[in-house]
Amino acid sequence: MGNFDKKLEKFWSVFYEHQGYTKVITGLENTLIIAVVGLAIGIIIGTLIAIIRVLPKYRMLPRILNGFCTFYVGLFRGTPIVVQLLVTYYVALPLLGINMPALNVCVLVFGLNSGAYVSEIMRGGILSVDPGQMEAGRALGLSYRVAMMKIVVPQAVKNILPTLGNEFIALIKETSVVSFVGAADLYVAFNYIGSNSYEFMVPYLVMALIYIVLVAIAALLVKLMERSLRKSDRRN
Repeated sequence: MGNFDKKLEKFWSVFYEHQGYTKVITGLENTLIIAVVGLAIGIIIGTLIAIIRVLPKYRMLPRILNGFCTFYVGLFRGTPIVVQLLVTYYVALPLLGINMPALNVCVLVFGLNSGAYVSEIMRGGILSVDPGQMEAGRALGLSYRVAMMKIVVPQAVKNILPTLGNEFIALIKETSVVSFVGAADLYVAFNYIGSNSYEFMVPYLVMALIYIVLVAIAALLVKLMERSLRKSDRRN
């Protein structure tokens, strides 16, 4: 027990007395920015791809777009996100002559990666909606696009909300790899504390606890949203 107390003292010394907490706060902010903005980008991209993939394929343009979307989804689902980060930061952007901060690169890559997964989630949600909903909208004179965005997609989102919550939780945990491109996240912050205190056990335990709390909060928010949507359905 005395040995653990010494480890705790070393951790507290670097965390508080040497202001290591500032790095933890920065890492937490970056983790949340990457996860939240990445999911928002993923929802936008995923919804567009899902709509394209459920379009009737009678014309050439939908077929071409569907082929591109299939390639996109296969690319981002078929490679690890750390590989996507490394290739984007060290290969693709330099070849294009683009200089982008590491945090922005992480948000972009996480958004593109999430878009591939959300597209399949959203496609399943759209297909789960009764086809009669689309037919009713068309019968009322709505265009296919308007009927899809105002009638089908909102109902699909209700159906896939728990799965979207799981995607958000996955993004939070996957942010631990952003240090590969020099972005400051929770891992970088607690690795700094461990390196300066020459003791990694307590910093890594605290880091794990923070991730658990973040995931628990995300899961709670999803449950509250589900409950709210169920209440609105009952009122209707």
